[in-house]
Amino acid sequence: MTLLTNVVAVSSDTHAQQTQALPGSLMAHESFEDTSLGSRGWYDGAPVIVEDPSAPDGSHVIHWHWSQAGAISPDGGSARLHLPPLDDVTIGYRVRLSGNWAWTERGYHPHTFSLLTNLDPEYVGPAFTHLTTYAEVVDGVPRLALQDGRNVDPTHVDADEPTWSEDGAVAGCNGDADGHGIGDCYRSGDNWLNAKVWHADRVLLPSPASLSDETRPWHEIRARFRLNSVAEGVAHRNGVLQMWLDGELIIDVQDAVLRSARHPHMMFNQLFLGPHYGPGVPYPQSMWIDDVRVWSSPMSTQVRPASWGQLKARPGPD
Repeated sequence: MTLLTNVVAVSSDTHAQQTQALPGSLMAHESFEDTSLGSRGWYDGAPVIVEDPSAPDGSHVIHWHWSQAGAISPDGGSARLHLPPLDDVTIGYRVRLSGNWAWTERGYHPHTFSLLTNLDPEYVGPAFTHLTTYAEVVDGVPRLALQDGRNVDPTHVDADEPTWSEDGAVAGCNGDADGHGIGDCYRSGDNWLNAKVWHADRVLLPSPASLSDETRPWHEIRARFRLNSVAEGVAHRNGVLQMWLDGELIIDVQDAVLRSARHPHMMFNQLFLGPHYGPGVPYPQSMWIDDVRVWSSPMSTQVRPASWGQLKARPGPD
């Protein structure tokens, strides 16, 4: 498959003084200090949690370890977190790569963090939904992506047709919904799948040098997805996708379409930690995850108590 992508080069002149935007209200904070994830709203999987003296938050982290060549998923698998319905979400996490980490060099994968919506069941597979958003690093380049294959109008599939209507998918197969390209469109069995991608303009996480795992640096990633508004049967081009790496704004899109008038009440309601190395790893390798946070827009006030997680202290302004 060949992804049609949008390269987002954030001007250093424009954003030289801009730091990470205030995400809003802290809804969830997980530092993986114990294995009782289910009591805090997590489900579907049992990630391996290990003690780590370099942990950015607390003393334990998730260890995603692909234990043999060809493995697609790491030991322990994925995990999902219930969220209240939200239309503006910022997720944050810390990531560290093993000294022998290798990227796929395929232009897609590995998938790591996603948001899913209230239009799909809680155990839905992320590749074929009404909307999945991705925050990940592929071949060392951070990127944000969308898929909404369940919205594809199969009677009007044309991978090269730019014209879009409210009855079509926004991420490909049915035209260009927002001026950011027609996306990717491909067949998988009886279903049409799609993808629209925005990525940074350079490699920011190259394959690590051969340092010990204890001395590999931790990186902080934040990603924001805001659903566009829908009014009087029309999707407005005001959806937001933003990404920061170690405090630097590297993707900034303010005019995207993530939902159409077919689904005006679509809301994010699930965080999915879904490590998936599609081609299979070339040899055993690892990724560590810590300090997972979810913020809502300031207008969102409801939260399931179980989703507050292990707060070390009351959240500050960011």
